[in-house]
Amino acid sequence: MALANLLQIQRHDDYLVMLKAIRILVQERLTQDAIGKANQSKEGLPVALEKHVLGFETGDAVLNEAAQILRLLHIEELRELQTKINEAIVAVQAIIADPKTDYRLGKVGR
Repeated sequence: MALANLLQIQRHDDYLVMLKAIRILVQERLTQDAIGKANQSKEGLPVALEKHVLGFETGDAVLNEAAQILRLLHIEELRELQTKINEAIVAVQAIIADPKTDYRLGKVGR
């Protein structure tokens, strides 16, 4: 039931029908391209955690390091989100922005 809820599959009285629906959905979504993309590891430049200020102390060095890592991952996600937002703005502006002007309507001076 939890898997069906996670995949947003409608509940059914017969659990076998639900399992078949889950199987079909997973087979459709897990194409070779999707599996290959999921298996790609993101590798970047190594980061020195001591150069980044956490901003608070937990009292535990391991917990502080984990918090720094989570903060850096969150910043990366925010950057990706901002890039997508910028792309959406550019796409909308390409549709609604009309650079054509009618110079006859313009006035010079008073």
